[in-house]
Amino acid sequence: MYKKTLWVMAALPAAVFLASCGGGDGDRLIVDSDPNSCTVRSSGGAAVVVGSGVSGDPAAPEKASGYRLGLTAKHSSKYMAVANTPLATKAGCDVLKAGGSAVDAAIAMQAVLGLVEPQSSTIAGSAFMVYYDAKTKKVTAYDGRETAPAAATNYYLVRQDQGDTTSPTPVPSARRSGRSIGVPGVMRMLDLAHKEHGRLAWNGLFDYGIQLSTNGFQIPGRLGAAIASNASSLALDANAMATYFHADGTPRITGETMTNLPYARTLKALAAQGADALHTGDIAKAIVAKAGQTVGDDPAKTPITPSLMTLSDLANYKAKKREAVCTNYRNTYHVCTMSPPSSGGIAIAQSLGILSQFDLAQYAPSNPANEGGVPSVMGVHLVSEAERLAYADRDKYVADTDFVPLPAQGLASLLSPDYLKQRASLISLDKSMGTAAPGDFGPVPQGVDKTPENGTTHLSVVDAYGNAVSMTTTVESSMGSFHMVEGFLLTNQLTDFSANPVDSNGLPVANRIAPGKRPRSTMAPTLVFKGNAPGDLVMATGSPGGGAIIQYVLKTVVGALDWGLDAQQATSLVNFGAANSPTTGVDGSNTTLDLTALVNDLKAKGHTVSSNAQSSGVATIMRVTKDGRAQLQGGADPRREGIVLGDGSL
Repeated sequence: MYKKTLWVMAALPAAVFLASCGGGDGDRLIVDSDPNSCTVRSSGGAAVVVGSGVSGDPAAPEKASGYRLGLTAKHSSKYMAVANTPLATKAGCDVLKAGGSAVDAAIAMQAVLGLVEPQSSTIAGSAFMVYYDAKTKKVTAYDGRETAPAAATNYYLVRQDQGDTTSPTPVPSARRSGRSIGVPGVMRMLDLAHKEHGRLAWNGLFDYGIQLSTNGFQIPGRLGAAIASNASSLALDANAMATYFHADGTPRITGETMTNLPYARTLKALAAQGADALHTGDIAKAIVAKAGQTVGDDPAKTPITPSLMTLSDLANYKAKKREAVCTNYRNTYHVCTMSPPSSGGIAIAQSLGILSQFDLAQYAPSNPANEGGVPSVMGVHLVSEAERLAYADRDKYVADTDFVPLPAQGLASLLSPDYLKQRASLISLDKSMGTAAPGDFGPVPQGVDKTPENGTTHLSVVDAYGNAVSMTTTVESSMGSFHMVEGFLLTNQLTDFSANPVDSNGLPVANRIAPGKRPRSTMAPTLVFKGNAPGDLVMATGSPGGGAIIQYVLKTVVGALDWGLDAQQATSLVNFGAANSPTTGVDGSNTTLDLTALVNDLKAKGHTVSSNAQSSGVATIMRVTKDGRAQLQGGADPRREGIVLGDGSL
């Protein structure tokens, strides 16, 4: 083992990286000395450093919602990073430039996301990562999902006194109470992955986050909007008020420069002590104390039902390595995605298996050069029907399999080609099924759970060694539980459990809360390879979006694999799809596209159509051949603030 010091000149000012021995290319670091790498081009062609504040800087705050027209696929030859906010993308790209691995980059990106996108992510939250090791050609799923405290029982979210059937519900709400706060897992997950696949020393990966939180950053549009919309709930917490509000009580606004010195101190502790800094010691004590608050910090001292999380819960948390959910698609692609406690991966795999019974290629969008084009009615119909069938199984059968097993022979039964062919036979080409029944696996005494999920964020990374990361990370609802400690927000992730342990028929639901259990999720970080096994990487993608994540990821994968869209077109393509209800969503965020005929034709097939704008955050990297050579091609979702960066100026 050896250590080597690298000075990163144009990336992290005055940052020192120490190389470790993890990773797949011996001990040789692939360092990029091109000063233009990890920059963007201005309209005049000059290289612009992200976060510099000069004209053309993509980190300059913009409006919080809407749709950015005109994004085109970006290309690089060695490495690439995509995230939903420019400063996080820069953090990852700078690490890749310094010779870091995809996991190294993900750590740096998570540190920045918890600062500049706290409405979607936190270092005290959870994440799922699907990782491809180019040397071993192996895909691994990393599970950093929160757990319920050891003292939680089935009625943790609906009774202040879990054992008293007459006890009132948590106050001021399940979300705003301490009961929604899970035992965090994302940093322990990243620590585990870094020990196996890191190439740069852990303690150097937090430098950019420390710099931003110390010296300040401009509040992005989405964060500014989140502060404003959540002001009354944040006002119950003194730490949140001190961070996101002025001394006179007015909220900080988009475009202001803000610092977060407590967050900088926390990142320094993480850099020095590893993930244990959050799970033991003073920060752990602060987390437990904050989650256990019984009154708010507001003048009225609003009552708060406390969490039952303990220091032992934090200390004993373990991130897990799991087998990824992998399936072959059309005998051409091998798709690997997340395993339970996520339901997203199984639903993606089932949907693809169902869709393989149809010739989707003939139903491509029209005019894809225009923002991915307008989807065809039959393309939307078939994908939505396949999703209805997959969501039906998800709602009944899928939860934390460490506690509730999948039916029959488990994953093999849910992904059986014969089973999926039978499910596909339920689809009519002419009429929507509306609501699907779950598949029949014999007498499985479980109820149906449709507990909604909320916000997240996603990042995709490919490094110079050929390794890839697809990682979805979350705080749950916007700004989480509104409890803040040491510069970061605590999640309301436990509200992803079914609040009631039984359904209306008295049957137990798979996603009921239990001590140490992980709540079900729809997060679906996804990697695609050519052939029938991992090896030749085609695509890394994923998205935030709560319960609609499955729909966002599936339309992107189908767009690329079946309809030949490039990384940006597949990402920009109108979101469409359905959970298991009569309503089919057709994303109205891009108001320049005329979707009238599509909506009318879907209604003629019996779909109830919602044209509400959808806030996906797809981040896509594809490996393509361009100008006769292999290149990476990236796309960032125009519905959020993200960008693509890589070697060279993009």
